[in-house]
Amino acid sequence: MSARLEMLLGMLKESPKDSFLLFAIAKEYEGIGKAEDGLKVFLELKESDPDYVGLYYHLGKMYEATDKIEDAFFTYKAGMEVAKKQGDDHAFSELAAAKLYLGDDDDFE
Repeated sequence: MSARLEMLLGMLKESPKDSFLLFAIAKEYEGIGKAEDGLKVFLELKESDPDYVGLYYHLGKMYEATDKIEDAFFTYKAGMEVAKKQGDDHAFSELAAAKLYLGDDDDFE
């Protein structure tokens, strides 16, 4: 376990609902080659804070990296709805581009 991950997990004990910490922990797991652990944390974040728009792009990319293309597509699509609701044009365009790269709705629905 990396020192950074250890530090983040310690911080999470004090703030167990902190969305940014969950996001950082998921990215740290990914960075040290523990994608499955990262995926679990991303899904926990999605459950606890579905409006955390930053998670959708990274979760989708993690799905892509593990050949779960359909999951990636629908993750990007869900993230686009969150970004639209929040008026976050930058996140919306990134998610739309990632989704478009995989195909369109006809390819998955």
